[in-house]
Amino acid sequence: MRNLEEIISLVPDLNREDLDRWIEDALIEAEQEAGAPALSEMQFARVRLICSLRFDMDVEEETLPVVLDLLDQLHDTRARLYTLSQAVMAQDETVKGAVLQALSQRKPRNEG
Repeated sequence: MRNLEEIISLVPDLNREDLDRWIEDALIEAEQEAGAPALSEMQFARVRLICSLRFDMDVEEETLPVVLDLLDQLHDTRARLYTLSQAVMAQDETVKGAVLQALSQRKPRNEG
């Protein structure tokens, strides 16, 4: 866990007002540690992502929730796909072959 002052000192261009607003707007989730707000390593990474979106890519503040939600969905989808692929690989050769056959016959959405 990292306290907010430490995070501000480690992230270029980040100020306390932005960090407090992102916590208030639930873009990041702070936990209490020793009576003060602190962020997990995952939430610290999210702060760095938000800073990159805001300051490097000029994503508007009002757009951040949409972009972050889409990124969260993509991350969740990748995790589910990984779990599914592991489940398929654990099956016998007949089942794996049938799954691969079905995937090879599927047409991409943009091809009709």
